[in-house]
Amino acid sequence: MRIRKGFKVQFVGGENIILLQGTYGVDTTKIVSFNDTSLLLWRIYENKEFTSEEIAETLVDEFDIEKELAIKDAVNWIDILIRNRLIEQ
Repeated sequence: MRIRKGFKVQFVGGENIILLQGTYGVDTTKIVSFNDTSLLLWRIYENKEFTSEEIAETLVDEFDIEKELAIKDAVNWIDILIRNRLIEQ
């Protein structure tokens, strides 16, 4: 899977956000807010393919957390991106 092209993280009002614009004149603008960990993962993987295992490995390496927690966090991060249509599978 990979992060869809065309989305950029912006720093607005002290938060890292992505604006998701509605289509066809429908006002369905949505804001996805990223914490520092989400931003780190986005920056590392925004231009390459990845798996949940690779995300988990990055979390273990960067934050020295247990593998089981890293897997749970990686799956959660990916699920959020999928729900917001930010990932191509």
